[in-house]
Amino acid sequence: MNSGLRYWREAATLLLAAGAPGRLPRSPLGRFDYELLLLQRSSRSGFMPSAHVFPGGVVEAADFSADWLRLLPASPLCGLGQVRQPPPDSSRAPLFATDREELGSPLPGEVAFRICAIRETFEEAGILLLVPRPGPAAAGGPVPPLPAERLPPAAELSEWRRRVQQDPACFLQLCQHVRCVPNIWALQEWSNWLTPVSRAGRGGRRYDTAFYLCCLQRRPRTSQDGGEVTAFLWSSPPEIIERFKSEEIRLAPPQFYEICRLCNFSSLCELHKFSSDRALEGCECWMPVMLAASDGYIQLLPGDELYPEDPDYTGEKKIVMSTDKKVEDLMKGGSIFHRIVIKNINNLAVYVNIQAKYKHINPLTINSACSDYNSKL
Repeated sequence: MNSGLRYWREAATLLLAAGAPGRLPRSPLGRFDYELLLLQRSSRSGFMPSAHVFPGGVVEAADFSADWLRLLPASPLCGLGQVRQPPPDSSRAPLFATDREELGSPLPGEVAFRICAIRETFEEAGILLLVPRPGPAAAGGPVPPLPAERLPPAAELSEWRRRVQQDPACFLQLCQHVRCVPNIWALQEWSNWLTPVSRAGRGGRRYDTAFYLCCLQRRPRTSQDGGEVTAFLWSSPPEIIERFKSEEIRLAPPQFYEICRLCNFSSLCELHKFSSDRALEGCECWMPVMLAASDGYIQLLPGDELYPEDPDYTGEKKIVMSTDKKVEDLMKGGSIFHRIVIKNINNLAVYVNIQAKYKHINPLTINSACSDYNSKL
């Protein structure tokens, strides 16, 4: 684990998509054959209280334990594919590029962050994304759940969950007990978000978070943890956006952006193929920069014409971007967009007309306010 980090903590999160029968949609995008898992955080949470988020959390030292190498395949990157060299004008996200051996861990970051995402998904949602040893799981489509006969009885599994919540090192013990390994091969690298300086939580908490995508054949049994998570929601991406716009749920901008990305895919198999083919291209580290307008905010992302050439990553420069102009004026006067317009807590809109990098895909624009500018995109 990178103990030398001063300004943010490393974390991992999981976009978990599971096959589901098509239902009458709540949006004009039609039927989707899968649903996405969101967890509602407790109102007492120190970061994003009451918001609906993807499963995930902070990377622990146990996720980097050398003991995982006794369970996982010994091949380079434990059987994960090697990410290609980034484009000439880009570089591998520091979260992944950091030499973990220099920090005392023989486990590559790409492996440890996946273990973290899988462990946190178990802690928060009761979902065990494991595969019988030695792995990796066979590729070819969305993955099936672990057979019930490989799992301990419900009461015993609940006790294991409690132990892992108290001590992350117990997750490795659980895997040994059921003779399984975390299904790191089912997780595809998706994106990397860095908390903006202006959006730090209590105590200045900021997170450098690896986002992974995992496609499951069908919805697994889900249960809230009774503490950090107070409720969970399985719903299709466009339905989640509709729930957000009707103020049924609250989403943070990165979650909103990524869910709008998923709205491009109504088929789980198409989503799985796209994510699997794209994942080895890697991803870019994005730190939104907040621009305060007279009637709202704009989170600027790399590639936007207003994004600073030298962003204040650490916050030490105390740079504040503000203008007396209204959001509408900034939109009408611009031409190169990669931004999230924030009118209020439940009124977000994504505008992107730049070319997506790393063979990725831009969000599907599902905007409520500021829709007059869609013609520019």
